[in-house]
Amino acid sequence: MKKKKDKILSIDLHGIRHKQALELVHSTLKDCVSGGNFSLTIITGNSKVLQDRIFNECLESTNFTYFIPSWNIGQIIVENVVL
Repeated sequence: MKKKKDKILSIDLHGIRHKQALELVHSTLKDCVSGGNFSLTIITGNSKVLQDRIFNECLESTNFTYFIPSWNIGQIIVENVVL
């Protein structure tokens, strides 16, 4: 059985309106989950409003692990590990 490689991806939402940013996050997560394990860095900049919307509208209903790292509060890291 061939083992799939883990994916480390990122999307940059700078300059994108919130509605389009949320659509991009949804579609990227959908693409990522179909491939198994992944780590996705969502670059939001300093928009707390956008971060809250991503948490509420894209992530809370999932089983993904996600957090804002202390070393860069302008991003969200989303991870999925399938054992």
